[in-house]
Amino acid sequence: MSLWLSALFAGLVAVGVTLAIERWGGVVGGVIGTLPSTIVPASLGIHAASPDPAAFTAALAAAPAAMLLNALFLYLWRVLPPRLPGRSLGVQLGLMTGIGLTLWGLAAAGMVVGVDAYRARSGDMRALGGLLTATILVVGVAATWRAHPAPAGRRPVGAVTLVARGLLAAAAIGVSVWLAARGGAVAAGVASCFPAIFITTMVSLWLSQGRSVPAGAVGPMMLGSASVAVYALLATWTLPTLGVIPGVIAAWTGAALGASLPAVWWIRSRP
Repeated sequence: MSLWLSALFAGLVAVGVTLAIERWGGVVGGVIGTLPSTIVPASLGIHAASPDPAAFTAALAAAPAAMLLNALFLYLWRVLPPRLPGRSLGVQLGLMTGIGLTLWGLAAAGMVVGVDAYRARSGDMRALGGLLTATILVVGVAATWRAHPAPAGRRPVGAVTLVARGLLAAAAIGVSVWLAARGGAVAAGVASCFPAIFITTMVSLWLSQGRSVPAGAVGPMMLGSASVAVYALLATWTLPTLGVIPGVIAAWTGAALGASLPAVWWIRSRP
């Protein structure tokens, strides 16, 4: 039940991300789109499915590793498209998507192995998550150091794209809860942050709005990704100590105030 409810909620939440970017532009929309969303049902599902508190902590503390990969995945969408061969939009999108997901998959597999090895040596998973979150902030600040044009969209995204976005996000969260129930804590944490929203955001906005809208959202989304990592770390404390609903509210509020709002201020202050 926790798997299906988490997946359903994640799919519904995911549908609104590119709508925010289209409505408010890449700066504000990009940060709003990376507010803790699908990680919320993922944390609830993993909490319900984890065999013990240590596994729950390990799973959520591994989420910052995946968010760092997602930030680098997003950066590819700024620097790689101009270097792709061919003029066909379909060919370039296919190459971009294939290259991005292949690199993410290989890096994620390596990350799971590395983090599992760190955990096996009785490493402090929260400390590792904090270090990775700080790295996301550094990468995000670097990506937004100079202002990048971030216009709002002019055309609506089609219903098929919205459905695909929701299904991808739902599938990613469902897999993460399934892994958590079977003891794959680190893999569950990484899977919970599969870039389903990012990939569908980039593809759908590129198709419907042109390159400028998704390219302008890359930097803000990279910096805003830190809020998901902050939520995951806070949730390792708040859910076990405060309970499910108060714990989610506390972790989400802390991530929004501690990461998302400063990100908006920083991006808007850039010349």
